[in-house]
Amino acid sequence: MPSATPDPKRRALGKGLESLLPSRPATPPPPPPVPVIQAAAEPEPTGKPLELALDSIDRNPYQTRTRFDETLLAELAQSIAATGVVQPIVVRALPNGRHQLIAGERRLLASKKAGKTHIPAIVRQVSDEQAMEMTIVENLQRADLNPMEQARAYQRLSQEFKMTQEQMAVRTGVQRASVSNFLRLLKLPDDIQQKVEAGELSFGHARTLLALDSPDAIANAAQKVMALSMSVRQTETYVQGLLNPESKVKQEKPEEVIDPNVREAQVRLQRSLGLKVRIEDKEGKGRVIIEYARLEDFDAILTALGE
Repeated sequence: MPSATPDPKRRALGKGLESLLPSRPATPPPPPPVPVIQAAAEPEPTGKPLELALDSIDRNPYQTRTRFDETLLAELAQSIAATGVVQPIVVRALPNGRHQLIAGERRLLASKKAGKTHIPAIVRQVSDEQAMEMTIVENLQRADLNPMEQARAYQRLSQEFKMTQEQMAVRTGVQRASVSNFLRLLKLPDDIQQKVEAGELSFGHARTLLALDSPDAIANAAQKVMALSMSVRQTETYVQGLLNPESKVKQEKPEEVIDPNVREAQVRLQRSLGLKVRIEDKEGKGRVIIEYARLEDFDAILTALGE
């Protein structure tokens, strides 16, 4: 009989079957697929800056700053031409493959003036609301906004994103009373707003003028304040005189003399609230009368009282 010589093919087949038995270690799963290129093009917020083409970046529709000092912009352009952009701008990716600026418009404009074609940028994945918040906070932290630009920025947060004054205060890191005071500037006549925006009237001047009753009264008082170059304190005294003319006081109560301490307290309250305030005091007893014309003014009173 022929010897039982193992068939090489059979051994190979058996070995192949044994590799499929549960008692044998299973073949390790294949490694996960390599991420697609699109994912690599959107780095994490902590990722390294990318060099983006300037002509691929759209300006920020939520930019709250409307005035740029051309002299300072030219100086920045010279610096960028010599040493490049030191701090990257912040952008977000758009569905059409372009990018939209979030923070760093001066650097973007100066880079174009310097003849650059690319700029270092950090890409963030943020919503419209987050992009607007980042823009406002970035500008507020740099103190680049004039009072009217700040007022309009808060107004946009209120109107477009339905934020309350408390929410705006938390998001931007300022007191709620400050938010309220900035929003009240929007009640000024348009020509007075322009003077505040141009720096001819300060925030303190504007807030004091708001205590007057009508746009005409505000406009007339503003003209006199600018003509006489009044300080904020002088403006407060002047407005207080308009609200409480001495002739009227003498006619109604000719024998009454207002205590200097009471008058000073009245002026301080007037300045703090930006509203018409009158203190009636008789031998340490009396009342404080605060007049307001709108719900926003009443809200400002509650804010000042800590409510």
